[in-house]
Amino acid sequence: MVQGVAAVWLPVDDMERAVGFYRDTLGLRVTRQDDDWSELEANGLRLGLNAREGETPGGAGGAVVSFQPEGGLDEAVEELRAQGVDFAGGISEHPWGRIAAMHDPEGNSLQLYEPPA
Repeated sequence: MVQGVAAVWLPVDDMERAVGFYRDTLGLRVTRQDDDWSELEANGLRLGLNAREGETPGGAGGAVVSFQPEGGLDEAVEELRAQGVDFAGGISEHPWGRIAAMHDPEGNSLQLYEPPA
């Protein structure tokens, strides 16, 4: 019925601020950018940023994008903290790996994920 994931997209109020976070803070490559829709390359996944429309209902919930850092999780958390990213819950340990939860400037939930050793 489906071939796979076409894109994961997140609603944003401030496109410039959102693109800046994903490009400059997280280091993703921007492949398309305009006022209503921007795309970033995230390890083979198309990450879309979609400008909110006034009539679009808001609310809690939505996608959580989990990124796997290039190096270790601890180093990535420290590097992003130095850039002002808040990891309120720190790093949590699970049988399926370690995560560090954060938010983008628009309030969307993000994580850094490290698989078990």
